[in-house]
Amino acid sequence: MASQDWLEKDFYQILGVSKDASESDIKKTYRSLARKFHPDSNPDNPGAEAKFKEISEAYSVLSDATQRAEYDQIRAMQAGGPRFTSGGGQGGFDDIFGGFGGMPRSAQNADFGDLFSGLFGGGQGGFQGYREPTKGRDIVSRVTLELPTAVKGTEVSLEGPGGKKITTRIPAGVKDGQKVRLRGKGHPSPDGGKPGDVIITVGVPKHQIFGRDGDNLRIEVPVTFGEAALGATIEVPTIEGDIVKVKVPPGTPSGKVLRVKGRGVRSGAAMGDLLVELQVAVPAHLSGASKGHLEKLMASLPKENPRDDLLKRAGV
Repeated sequence: MASQDWLEKDFYQILGVSKDASESDIKKTYRSLARKFHPDSNPDNPGAEAKFKEISEAYSVLSDATQRAEYDQIRAMQAGGPRFTSGGGQGGFDDIFGGFGGMPRSAQNADFGDLFSGLFGGGQGGFQGYREPTKGRDIVSRVTLELPTAVKGTEVSLEGPGGKKITTRIPAGVKDGQKVRLRGKGHPSPDGGKPGDVIITVGVPKHQIFGRDGDNLRIEVPVTFGEAALGATIEVPTIEGDIVKVKVPPGTPSGKVLRVKGRGVRSGAAMGDLLVELQVAVPAHLSGASKGHLEKLMASLPKENPRDDLLKRAGV
């Protein structure tokens, strides 16, 4: 900041605090003004942005003990004599030092050289410029939901700043690893900026029956050889806990996928399906009579090799 700015601007008046205001009072007042005049809260008001920069400029000096002391000193000198200007005419360095009783120039340099060096660019205590208020810290949390709960959505609660309880809705159809962000629910800013966010990472462990395929759910369902060969209507469980009936066409091979519309995962306006993958269950143990009946059946079937096409495509 130029020296003339320090002399012309009354930072205490800009913030609306007394000259003996405590550090906490200055911070509290600044936070209130920063929230009121922040550009994000006044997008169509250029005057608010100018005011915000003005109060931030004042706070950057008065919130720093070293800069505040130097500011008070130079303002006190202004009150006791003519104003300081950067030129060499009237109101220059000699006028300011003249206000201290006409002391010798060498004494003046010895007493005030460090002060002006620090104030006007020569030292480390000078004005550091406009500082944008910092955003508050985010709160990072994790929640684990079973697949049925993730599919339909649920409410979760967690501890916020100061032990305050935060309750939010996890949307239906949330995926494993998906993040839910609650803007402005995190820790407050230390200097009047925006508060932080709450970021919740959702974990959805693998289900023992259902798998997720985008917005579809997939399930493997065993069928008997007779059901696959002759056709049948079978019962299939759903993620909601009820039963749907699915028709298996005659001659259905193992691995065939049948689709149940609208029984998958809802994602916004879209609704997935339930994919039913049929697996033909082969009897592990046959009685002598059953084996005999099966052999007669196989002998009556057309003599077809189901691997002919595979061998042909393999070039064998």
